[in-house]
Amino acid sequence: MKLHTICSLFAFLFFSQICFSQITVDDLEIKKMITEVKAESLENTVKKLVSFGTRHTLSDTKSKTRGIGAAQQWVKSEFDKYALESNGRLTSKIDYFTIKADGRRIAVDSQLGNVMATLKGTDSTDDRVLIISGHLDSRVTDVMDAKSDAPGANDDGSGVAAMMELAKIMSKRSFPYTIHFVAVTGEEQGLYGSRHLAELAKEENWNIVAMLNNDMIGNSLSSGTNLRDNTKVRVFSEATPYLETEEEGKMRKLTNRDNDSPSRLLARYIKTTTDQYVDQLEVNLVYRNDRFLRGGDHTPFSQNGFTAIRFCEMNENYDHQHQDLRTENAIKYGDLPEFMDFEYLRKIAASNLATLANLAWAPKAPTNVGVEVKDLTNFSTLVWKAAENKKVYGYQILVRETSATNWEITVFVTDSKATIPYSKDNFHFAVQAIDELGHASLPVFPIPIR
Repeated sequence: MKLHTICSLFAFLFFSQICFSQITVDDLEIKKMITEVKAESLENTVKKLVSFGTRHTLSDTKSKTRGIGAAQQWVKSEFDKYALESNGRLTSKIDYFTIKADGRRIAVDSQLGNVMATLKGTDSTDDRVLIISGHLDSRVTDVMDAKSDAPGANDDGSGVAAMMELAKIMSKRSFPYTIHFVAVTGEEQGLYGSRHLAELAKEENWNIVAMLNNDMIGNSLSSGTNLRDNTKVRVFSEATPYLETEEEGKMRKLTNRDNDSPSRLLARYIKTTTDQYVDQLEVNLVYRNDRFLRGGDHTPFSQNGFTAIRFCEMNENYDHQHQDLRTENAIKYGDLPEFMDFEYLRKIAASNLATLANLAWAPKAPTNVGVEVKDLTNFSTLVWKAAENKKVYGYQILVRETSATNWEITVFVTDSKATIPYSKDNFHFAVQAIDELGHASLPVFPIPIR
């Protein structure tokens, strides 16, 4: 595939290695994978999850047809089917762990389990890790009601279905580093499954590049306001990292990078990638960790110092969220498949796929990224250490005004140092490594160097 770039002859002849335009290359394999994401397949998965009656965290674990235990075994059996086409690279397990009674939402000591499929990377020297999750458990109005039917079609059958669809499609391909596909449990009781996994990752020093949490991504009609929109999805990202050190805090304030945390850089990456690969879906960047005073399974990862975000539908419907199944005043309540928009779910799953595939094939990010401050000038000079472990075609310097939501200008260079005609007084920058097919690493925000 040829790499097409448009370099302006006007753009300062002495910048001989600089191209003042974005390198946009559609990877045909990623486009093919996106066509394999099917709304019908997602719908079938959601309906199968609903068929277990309830998936409450504290529901039956022994039955083969009802409760959280049956649902866990079915998800694992599906992972095992995908493994048959993975040349031995995909493996699965149920990671069981014990949660002590907490006096709130865990009445007695309980055994919980996360269902995990691991697609092993092909490069044994590359320790990078990607994680995508949805939560398997469901609930009704009373969060302690483990007996009543709790369909959990959208919350969060939608996230689990998207995650499983990606596991099925991506396990047929090879990627340099490892991807974990996880159906966590205990979310409704207090994020227990994701916290267990995040703490395990921290204890074992996993090099997590990105964690994508998908929770409620299949409804396009809001309650009350009756807004219907299946062309937008929210991506939540934290501002200040939970584990920011005192030194990092000083640097954040010095460089005014309050809107450029690693999670926020990931969110912008998702927006750029989605714009490129997914038709009729706009990523709405929401600048908070989650909805107001609420949280999701990405939160424990953020709290343990990892880069994590949440995908969530644009308009929530509270008639079909955390509700007993009933009809009142001609309104049908409950989280049932009939209230979902599976074409909308397909597009959001495709956004996840495009993001994960680009990251999984991307070079390692550059390190020691800095912006020189020794001289007062209307130009800006950025330097960095070359990315390792994979041949890099070049680097993209991302530029935006300080008030802008997303990156506005992309400057392509082949060296590890570049001077560009944009003042550091007026713009924010970041640098990412890129290969010949346009797969880009996550951007790295520069620090001042003298």
